[in-house]
Amino acid sequence: MVFDAGRHPEGNSGAGFAARKQWKASASLLCLALFASTCGSISPARAESMSGALSKSYGYSPDLNQQRAATRAADEAVPRAAAGWRPTVTATSTMGAQQTRTIDHGRLKADTNTIPRTNNLAVTQTLYNGGRTGNTVRQAETSVLQSRETLRQSEQDVLLAGATAYMNVLRDTALLQLQTNNVEVLQQQLKQTEDRFQVGEVTRTDVAQSQASLAQGQASAATARFNLQNSIAVYRQVIGEQPRNLEPARPVEALLPRSLEAAAEQAQKQHPRIQAALHAVDVAALNVTIQEGALLPTVSATGTAAVNRDVSGYNNYQNTSFSAVASLSMPLYEGGATYAGVRQAKELLGQARLAADQQREAIRSNVVAAWGAFQTTKLQIQSYQAQVRANEIALEGVREEAKVGQRTTLDVLNAQQTLLNSRVSLVTAQRDQVVTSYALLAASGQLSALTLGLRVDSYDPSLHFDQVKNKWIGTRTPDGN
Repeated sequence: MVFDAGRHPEGNSGAGFAARKQWKASASLLCLALFASTCGSISPARAESMSGALSKSYGYSPDLNQQRAATRAADEAVPRAAAGWRPTVTATSTMGAQQTRTIDHGRLKADTNTIPRTNNLAVTQTLYNGGRTGNTVRQAETSVLQSRETLRQSEQDVLLAGATAYMNVLRDTALLQLQTNNVEVLQQQLKQTEDRFQVGEVTRTDVAQSQASLAQGQASAATARFNLQNSIAVYRQVIGEQPRNLEPARPVEALLPRSLEAAAEQAQKQHPRIQAALHAVDVAALNVTIQEGALLPTVSATGTAAVNRDVSGYNNYQNTSFSAVASLSMPLYEGGATYAGVRQAKELLGQARLAADQQREAIRSNVVAAWGAFQTTKLQIQSYQAQVRANEIALEGVREEAKVGQRTTLDVLNAQQTLLNSRVSLVTAQRDQVVTSYALLAASGQLSALTLGLRVDSYDPSLHFDQVKNKWIGTRTPDGN
């Protein structure tokens, strides 16, 4: 996309020459490189595109990386829940010192010193617990899916932030160039006014008006410089490095839905926030079943093996025992806590369903707003382009009329400021068109590295899940930590 602030009608005067520089800056503002003093050296070989910047953000973003870690942590809930199907094995070992002394009618009959030792091994297997283990596993798996949708939303947020930061740097670079060139034009205007004052063509009032306009232009340039520095700082925070020689960027209109209805329908089916809310409903529903399972009996089997040595004060004594026991536990009444847990889970399920409905409506509203903003920028650009052309003609006419005394210096300054304002508005609208196109893609739930065709190694959360879901033992993570 190329910013077009209009043609240049100015003549060959000093002010006209500076104004042509201002027009050239605004005619291709997205191609402007950043100033070496604020962004580092400029090298065409190091030119950065929107796609390249977003690819760097995809790999660098701390927000995205921490959410990936959170998703991996959620994966571990599945083997933890599946542990309810597996046996628990406990080994117990004791050792001590024992002295046994027997005295009969004041006479020592026996004095024995022993070191009793006991080794026990117990294996317990739950056979039935009201279906709580199976439902807990399903709940954990659903939570994994919910976490993946949260990760997808985080990816959307990071990419949208990256596109916004990229366009903000381009916009503020262009606006600084416009304001800087405007100062040059005003300086020329002031010089010409002072020269005319010396020969009596204008009054001191005209000189003061030119001086005031120059001071205002310098203040605007200082503000534009600050805004650019701030945008550069945000760019570095989001992308991970300083911006250098940013290339033009265009709206991603080809990737957008063709109508508002299509965008809303797509968002309802695929937006990660809605999908995450629906998974939250499933998690809450399974929690109801888990709480109800606490009212059902629990059946378990326990096998033990024990070896006892030198016990009961006898040296070289050993006792070995084995046992297998099945147990049935039936809760009858636990003070009402279990029943309260079931009721609470049902209320939380209702809350989750209402939250999902609320999320649907919020996303629908976001789509409408994003669609309207994108369409508005198209109309704004057309209007501002016409405004720039009209203001250029007006400025040319005012300058010519001022030469023959039909216009004052203030008229020329006002016409020049009006043209500058229209060019600033056009630059801003062209930036907004690109950003709102990405925002609309995000609102419909489609903003991703895959959709944009970024050259990155896409993060696949299912790989880690497959590595840990059936692990029985081990403390090291798949990446070696």
